[in-house]
Amino acid sequence: MAKTQTLSAAKPTRRSRFALPWYAWSLLALAAAYGLAFAMHWDDRGLLWLSEHFQSPAQRQESIWLPDYRAVIDAKPLPGMEKDEASDVTYNPQTKTLFAVMGKNPFLVELTLQGDVLRKMPLVGWNNPEGVTYMTNGLLAITDERNHTLSIVQVDASTRELNSTDFPKYDLGASENQNKGFEAIVWDPRNQQLVLGEERPPALFTWTSDGSQLLKGDKQIHVSNELDLRNLSALAIDPRTGHMLVLSADSHLLLELDEKGEQVSFMTLLGSFNGLKDTIPRAEGVTVDEAGNLYMVSEPNLFYRFEKQR
Repeated sequence: MAKTQTLSAAKPTRRSRFALPWYAWSLLALAAAYGLAFAMHWDDRGLLWLSEHFQSPAQRQESIWLPDYRAVIDAKPLPGMEKDEASDVTYNPQTKTLFAVMGKNPFLVELTLQGDVLRKMPLVGWNNPEGVTYMTNGLLAITDERNHTLSIVQVDASTRELNSTDFPKYDLGASENQNKGFEAIVWDPRNQQLVLGEERPPALFTWTSDGSQLLKGDKQIHVSNELDLRNLSALAIDPRTGHMLVLSADSHLLLELDEKGEQVSFMTLLGSFNGLKDTIPRAEGVTVDEAGNLYMVSEPNLFYRFEKQR
C-alpha cells in the first residue's frame, strides 16, 4: 500500500498545452475589465466621481447635487406613443405642466407632472423636431435637427395644432456633422439668452434672447470647458441655482454645470442607480421645475420623474 502511494505521488502531472502563465491571465483580466468599463461608459464617470468628492458641503448645498436624486416615477409609458420617439421635454411654470416634442411623427404633447397625457398637437411643417424649451408668456422654442431651424411658437389653452409657417423661423446653419446637428435648446432667463446644443461632437452655442419671438444678432459659440460626454441630447436650466443640466443618451449621464461651465455633479442613468430599476434606454429630454424636481423622457415613449432625497 505504501509502495503504491509512493509511485502515485511520483507520477508527473500533465500540463495542458493551453495553460497560460499567471501574468498572461492578469493581462486578460485587466483587458476584460477595461472592456466592460468602456462598454458601460465608466470611463466617462471616473473623473467626474473624483471631482465630486472635492466639492465642499457649502458647494453641494448651493448646487442641484444630482447624487441625491432618486426616481419616483420609473419608465412610465406614454400611451399610444410607442412609435413616436420622445425627443425633449420642458416645464411651463405658468400652467404647471410639461410639454414634450415627438420627433418621428412630429407633434407636441402636454403632460401632467405625473406623466399623464393632456393633449397632443400636430406639428405641421416640422421634419424632425428634437429640442423644446419654454420661454415666457406661452412661447416655446423648437429646434428641427434635420432642417437646421429654430421656431418660436405660441401655445395657449385653445391650441390644437401648430403650423411652422405661422411663426418666426431662424436658420441655425450647417453643423459639423449634418446628421448630428442642433438637438438641444434651453432658455436662460438670468443671462437673457437661448443656449443651443449640438449633438456630436458636443458643443454649446448661445443666441441673445429676452424671451420674446425676436432673437438679436446671430448665434455665438459658447466658450466653456470641454464636455466629457459622447453626445449631447438635451439641456435644462435650474431656476433656483441657474446651473445647467446637460443630458447624454450615449454616455447614460446627466451632468450639472455651474455658471462658469465647471462640472459640479452627475447622475448615472444605469439600472440599480439613483432608484432606477433598469437602464434608461435612450434619454433624450430633461427639464426641472421650481421645486427642483427633474423630469426625463426616453425613446420610444418612456417618462421619468426624479426627486431629491433630503
